[in-house]
Amino acid sequence: MRKYTPKDNVQKQAYFSDRFFVTPPVPRFEIDSDEIFLSDFEKISKVIEIKEAYIEHTHLVLIINKNSIVETINFLKNELEYDMLIELSAIDYLATRDGYEVFYEMLSISKHKRLRIKCFLQKDESIESVTSIFKSANWSEREMYDMLGVKVVNHFNLKRIIMPDDWYDHPLKKTYPLQGDEAASWYEVDKIFGKEARDIIGPEQRDPAAIDRYDTTRFARLGHEVPFDTDISQFEPETNISYQEENTSKIMKKLKPEESVVLKRRR
Repeated sequence: MRKYTPKDNVQKQAYFSDRFFVTPPVPRFEIDSDEIFLSDFEKISKVIEIKEAYIEHTHLVLIINKNSIVETINFLKNELEYDMLIELSAIDYLATRDGYEVFYEMLSISKHKRLRIKCFLQKDESIESVTSIFKSANWSEREMYDMLGVKVVNHFNLKRIIMPDDWYDHPLKKTYPLQGDEAASWYEVDKIFGKEARDIIGPEQRDPAAIDRYDTTRFARLGHEVPFDTDISQFEPETNISYQEENTSKIMKKLKPEESVVLKRRR
Protein backbone atom coordinates (compact mmCIF):
# COMPACT_ATOMS: atom_id res chain seq x y z
CA MET A 1 0.00 0.00 0.00
CA ARG A 2 1.04 3.60 -0.53
CA LYS A 3 2.92 5.20 2.33
CA TYR A 4 0.82 7.73 4.24
CA THR A 5 2.05 11.30 3.83
CA PRO A 6 1.63 13.66 6.83
CA LYS A 7 -0.86 16.46 6.17
CA ASP A 8 0.10 18.76 9.05
CA ASN A 9 1.18 21.65 6.81
CA VAL A 10 -1.06 20.98 3.82
CA GLN A 11 -2.52 24.50 3.89
CA LYS A 12 0.94 26.08 3.62
CA GLN A 13 1.84 23.85 0.69
CA ALA A 14 -1.36 24.42 -1.28
CA TYR A 15 -0.82 26.60 -4.36
CA PHE A 16 -4.19 28.30 -3.72
CA SER A 17 -3.43 29.20 -0.09
CA ASP A 18 -4.17 32.88 -0.79
CA ARG A 19 -7.82 31.87 -1.40
CA PHE A 20 -8.07 29.18 1.23
CA PHE A 21 -11.07 29.69 3.51
CA VAL A 22 -11.11 28.09 6.94
CA THR A 23 -14.68 27.54 8.04
CA PRO A 24 -15.26 28.78 11.59
CA PRO A 25 -16.49 26.13 14.06
CA VAL A 26 -20.23 25.75 14.47
CA PRO A 27 -21.38 26.59 18.02
CA ARG A 28 -22.59 23.70 20.18
CA PHE A 29 -25.51 23.89 22.59
CA GLU A 30 -26.63 21.87 25.57
CA ILE A 31 -29.28 19.20 24.98
CA ASP A 32 -31.72 20.73 27.46
CA SER A 33 -32.11 23.72 25.14
CA ASP A 34 -34.52 21.60 23.05
CA GLU A 35 -37.35 19.66 24.72
CA ILE A 36 -37.73 17.05 21.96
CA PHE A 37 -34.02 16.31 21.79
CA LEU A 38 -33.80 16.15 25.57
CA SER A 39 -36.62 13.61 25.70
CA ASP A 40 -35.03 11.51 22.92
CA PHE A 41 -31.66 11.58 24.64
CA GLU A 42 -33.09 10.45 27.98
CA LYS A 43 -34.81 7.49 26.31
CA ILE A 44 -31.87 6.30 24.23
CA SER A 45 -29.28 6.80 26.99
CA LYS A 46 -31.11 4.15 29.04
CA VAL A 47 -30.39 1.58 26.33
CA ILE A 48 -27.20 2.77 24.59
CA GLU A 49 -23.99 4.10 26.14
CA ILE A 50 -23.58 7.65 24.87
CA LYS A 51 -20.02 8.97 24.99
CA GLU A 52 -20.93 12.56 24.17
CA ALA A 53 -24.06 14.46 23.15
CA TYR A 54 -24.75 18.03 22.04
CA ILE A 55 -26.86 20.09 19.64
CA GLU A 56 -25.04 21.48 16.63
CA HIS A 57 -26.67 23.36 13.76
CA THR A 58 -30.18 22.20 14.79
CA HIS A 59 -28.98 18.55 14.89
CA LEU A 60 -28.76 16.31 17.93
CA VAL A 61 -25.33 14.69 17.71
CA LEU A 62 -24.69 11.45 19.59
CA ILE A 63 -21.23 9.90 19.76
CA ILE A 64 -21.30 6.16 20.49
CA ASN A 65 -19.14 3.05 20.35
CA LYS A 66 -18.93 1.47 16.90
CA ASN A 67 -20.14 -1.89 18.25
CA SER A 68 -23.49 -0.34 19.20
CA ILE A 69 -24.33 1.06 15.77
CA VAL A 70 -26.96 -1.54 14.75
CA GLU A 71 -28.70 -1.43 18.11
CA THR A 72 -28.68 2.37 18.06
CA ILE A 73 -30.06 2.74 14.54
CA ASN A 74 -32.73 0.15 15.27
CA PHE A 75 -33.81 1.93 18.47
CA LEU A 76 -33.95 5.30 16.73
CA LYS A 77 -36.14 3.94 13.96
CA ASN A 78 -38.55 1.79 15.94
CA GLU A 79 -38.75 3.62 19.26
CA LEU A 80 -37.99 7.27 18.56
CA GLU A 81 -39.58 7.68 15.09
CA TYR A 82 -36.39 8.59 13.20
CA ASP A 83 -37.73 6.82 10.15
CA MET A 84 -35.30 7.96 7.43
CA LEU A 85 -31.58 7.31 7.05
CA ILE A 86 -30.61 10.24 4.82
CA GLU A 87 -26.90 9.60 4.50
CA LEU A 88 -23.95 7.75 5.92
CA SER A 89 -20.27 8.06 5.16
CA ALA A 90 -16.86 8.47 6.79
CA ILE A 91 -14.14 11.09 7.22
CA ASP A 92 -10.44 10.29 6.87
CA TYR A 93 -8.57 11.00 10.13
CA LEU A 94 -5.77 8.53 9.41
CA ALA A 95 -3.01 11.12 9.80
CA THR A 96 -4.13 12.52 13.15
CA ARG A 97 -6.11 9.70 14.79
CA ASP A 98 -5.17 6.60 12.77
CA GLY A 99 -8.74 5.88 11.75
CA TYR A 100 -12.08 7.08 10.41
CA GLU A 101 -15.06 8.91 11.82
CA VAL A 102 -18.23 7.23 10.54
CA PHE A 103 -21.48 9.22 10.68
CA TYR A 104 -25.17 8.45 10.11
CA GLU A 105 -27.62 11.25 9.33
CA MET A 106 -31.24 10.51 10.34
CA LEU A 107 -34.54 12.35 9.96
CA SER A 108 -37.79 12.15 11.87
CA ILE A 109 -40.63 13.27 9.62
CA SER A 110 -43.18 13.35 12.43
CA LYS A 111 -40.95 15.42 14.74
CA HIS A 112 -39.28 17.52 12.03
CA LYS A 113 -35.94 16.79 13.65
CA ARG A 114 -32.54 15.63 12.43
CA LEU A 115 -30.15 13.47 14.41
CA ARG A 116 -26.56 12.49 13.67
CA ILE A 117 -24.81 9.40 15.01
CA LYS A 118 -21.00 9.38 15.10
CA CYS A 119 -18.54 6.65 15.97
CA PHE A 120 -14.81 6.20 15.51
CA LEU A 121 -13.20 3.33 13.66
CA GLN A 122 -9.52 2.38 13.71
CA LYS A 123 -8.05 1.84 10.23
CA ASP A 124 -7.85 -1.96 10.62
CA GLU A 125 -11.30 -2.35 12.18
CA SER A 126 -14.66 -2.97 10.51
CA ILE A 127 -18.18 -1.79 11.22
CA GLU A 128 -21.51 -3.63 11.10
CA SER A 129 -23.85 -3.03 8.17
CA VAL A 130 -27.24 -1.40 8.86
CA THR A 131 -28.85 -2.59 5.61
CA SER A 132 -31.05 -4.96 7.65
CA ILE A 133 -32.73 -1.84 9.12
CA PHE A 134 -32.52 0.62 6.22
CA LYS A 135 -32.16 -0.74 2.69
CA SER A 136 -31.06 2.75 1.63
CA ALA A 137 -27.76 2.08 3.41
CA ASN A 138 -26.79 -0.37 0.65
CA TRP A 139 -25.20 2.01 -1.83
CA SER A 140 -23.88 4.40 0.85
CA GLU A 141 -21.97 1.60 2.59
CA ARG A 142 -20.60 0.37 -0.73
CA GLU A 143 -19.48 3.91 -1.61
CA MET A 144 -17.84 4.30 1.82
CA TYR A 145 -15.90 1.10 1.20
CA ASP A 146 -15.04 2.00 -2.40
CA MET A 147 -13.92 5.58 -1.81
CA LEU A 148 -12.38 5.35 1.68
CA GLY A 149 -11.66 1.67 2.28
CA VAL A 150 -13.93 1.33 5.33
CA LYS A 151 -14.81 -2.35 5.74
CA VAL A 152 -18.49 -3.10 6.38
CA VAL A 153 -19.31 -6.60 7.65
CA ASN A 154 -22.54 -8.51 6.94
CA HIS A 155 -23.31 -6.38 3.89
CA PHE A 156 -24.95 -8.68 1.33
CA ASN A 157 -23.03 -7.27 -1.67
CA LEU A 158 -20.01 -5.28 -0.51
CA LYS A 159 -18.06 -4.48 -3.66
CA ARG A 160 -16.95 -1.33 -5.45
CA ILE A 161 -19.76 0.84 -6.77
CA ILE A 162 -17.90 3.62 -8.64
CA MET A 163 -14.35 2.44 -9.31
CA PRO A 164 -13.53 -0.77 -11.25
CA ASP A 165 -13.25 -3.92 -9.15
CA ASP A 166 -9.50 -4.14 -9.68
CA TRP A 167 -8.76 -0.46 -8.89
CA TYR A 168 -5.81 0.19 -6.61
CA ASP A 169 -6.52 1.94 -3.30
CA HIS A 170 -9.40 4.27 -2.41
CA PRO A 171 -9.65 7.73 -4.08
CA LEU A 172 -11.17 9.75 -1.20
CA LYS A 173 -8.30 9.05 1.16
CA LYS A 174 -6.41 12.26 1.86
CA THR A 175 -3.17 10.58 0.77
CA TYR A 176 -4.57 9.62 -2.63
CA PRO A 177 -3.00 11.88 -5.31
CA LEU A 178 -5.49 14.30 -6.89
CA GLN A 179 -4.52 13.26 -10.42
CA GLY A 180 -4.38 9.55 -9.65
CA ASP A 181 -1.27 7.42 -9.27
CA GLU A 182 0.78 5.41 -11.77
CA ALA A 183 -1.83 2.67 -11.97
CA ALA A 184 -4.55 5.24 -12.72
CA SER A 185 -2.63 6.89 -15.57
CA TRP A 186 -2.26 3.58 -17.42
CA TYR A 187 -5.52 1.88 -16.46
CA GLU A 188 -7.55 2.66 -19.61
CA VAL A 189 -4.64 1.93 -21.94
CA ASP A 190 -3.85 -1.41 -20.30
CA LYS A 191 -7.50 -2.52 -20.22
CA ILE A 192 -8.44 -1.55 -23.77
CA PHE A 193 -5.22 -1.98 -25.76
CA GLY A 194 -2.87 -3.91 -23.46
CA LYS A 195 0.42 -2.90 -21.85
CA GLU A 196 2.27 -3.36 -25.14
CA ALA A 197 0.51 -0.20 -26.42
CA ARG A 198 1.89 2.07 -23.70
CA ASP A 199 4.74 3.41 -25.85
CA ILE A 200 2.35 4.14 -28.71
CA ILE A 201 -0.53 5.81 -26.83
CA GLY A 202 1.18 7.26 -23.77
CA PRO A 203 -0.26 7.78 -20.25
CA GLU A 204 -3.72 9.21 -19.67
CA GLN A 205 -3.80 12.92 -18.89
CA ARG A 206 -5.74 13.08 -15.60
CA ASP A 207 -5.26 16.77 -14.83
CA PRO A 208 -8.62 18.49 -15.51
CA ALA A 209 -6.87 21.86 -15.82
CA ALA A 210 -4.43 20.72 -18.51
CA ILE A 211 -4.66 22.36 -21.94
CA ASP A 212 -2.94 20.72 -24.89
CA ARG A 213 -2.03 23.14 -27.71
CA TYR A 214 -1.98 20.22 -30.15
CA ASP A 215 -5.54 19.25 -29.35
CA THR A 216 -7.29 18.49 -32.62
CA THR A 217 -10.39 20.53 -31.81
CA ARG A 218 -8.21 23.63 -31.28
CA PHE A 219 -10.54 25.07 -28.65
CA ALA A 220 -7.63 26.28 -26.53
CA ARG A 221 -5.80 28.34 -29.16
CA LEU A 222 -7.95 31.42 -29.71
CA GLY A 223 -6.51 33.34 -32.63
CA HIS A 224 -4.59 30.32 -33.91
CA GLU A 225 -7.44 28.11 -35.18
CA VAL A 226 -6.58 25.74 -38.00
CA PRO A 227 -8.56 23.04 -39.88
CA PHE A 228 -9.02 19.65 -38.27
CA ASP A 229 -5.93 17.43 -38.08
CA THR A 230 -3.56 20.09 -39.43
CA ASP A 231 0.15 19.58 -38.72
CA ILE A 232 1.28 22.59 -36.65
CA SER A 233 4.57 21.18 -35.43
CA GLN A 234 6.56 23.54 -37.67
CA PHE A 235 4.24 26.49 -38.29
CA GLU A 236 1.12 27.85 -36.61
CA PRO A 237 -0.63 30.71 -38.47
CA GLU A 238 -2.41 33.52 -36.69
CA THR A 239 -6.11 34.02 -37.43
CA ASN A 240 -8.55 36.79 -36.68
CA ILE A 241 -10.15 36.42 -33.27
CA SER A 242 -13.85 35.64 -33.55
CA TYR A 243 -16.04 35.07 -30.51
CA GLN A 244 -19.14 34.19 -32.55
CA GLU A 245 -19.87 31.77 -35.33
CA GLU A 246 -20.89 33.02 -38.77
CA ASN A 247 -24.54 33.04 -39.85
CA THR A 248 -25.87 33.25 -36.30
CA SER A 249 -28.85 35.26 -35.04
CA LYS A 250 -28.93 38.83 -36.36
CA ILE A 251 -30.41 40.02 -33.08
CA MET A 252 -27.03 39.62 -31.44
CA LYS A 253 -24.46 42.29 -32.15
CA LYS A 254 -21.16 40.87 -33.36
CA LEU A 255 -18.34 41.43 -30.92
CA LYS A 256 -15.35 43.31 -32.29
CA PRO A 257 -12.26 42.89 -30.09
CA GLU A 258 -10.78 46.20 -31.21
CA GLU A 259 -13.85 48.03 -29.87
CA SER A 260 -13.82 46.33 -26.48
CA VAL A 261 -12.48 48.09 -23.39
CA VAL A 262 -10.69 46.49 -20.45
CA LEU A 263 -11.53 48.22 -17.17
CA LYS A 264 -8.60 48.86 -14.86
CA ARG A 265 -10.83 48.75 -11.80
CA ARG A 266 -14.37 47.79 -10.93
CA ARG A 267 -17.03 50.45 -11.19
